[in-house]
Amino acid sequence: QVHLVESGGDTVQAGGSLNLSCVASEYTSPRYFMGWFRQAPGGEREGLARIHMDSSNTYYSDSVKGRFTISREAAKNTVYLLMNSLKPEDTAMYYCAADEFEPGSWDPIRESDFGYWGQGTQVTVSA
Repeated sequence: QVHLVESGGDTVQAGGSLNLSCVASEYTSPRYFMGWFRQAPGGEREGLARIHMDSSNTYYSDSVKGRFTISREAAKNTVYLLMNSLKPEDTAMYYCAADEFEPGSWDPIRESDFGYWGQGTQVTVSA
């Protein structure tokens, strides 16, 4: 069982930056794939980025490509999401997810690709 804890959510002004962290309580094998999702009130959960803990290969959804960066610190079982040029429409609960199996396709980033989830961290971007 992998327990994920996100942190780093805050309220920022448009144009600002935040760096979210996700720490896995148990050892996450280098085989693990990690992802970041978000869900705005009344909206569906949206896949943003994924990374392989071993190879550090990454994939981004078009909605955040060029603004968000996913990275990992394998020795600390930690994944980050650096978010730049934040917009009010980025306001959402952000979730970290993990799974040990590689999905059949890296595009799109599906909820069903991940078996472990954190509780989320709130990001609010004011205009």
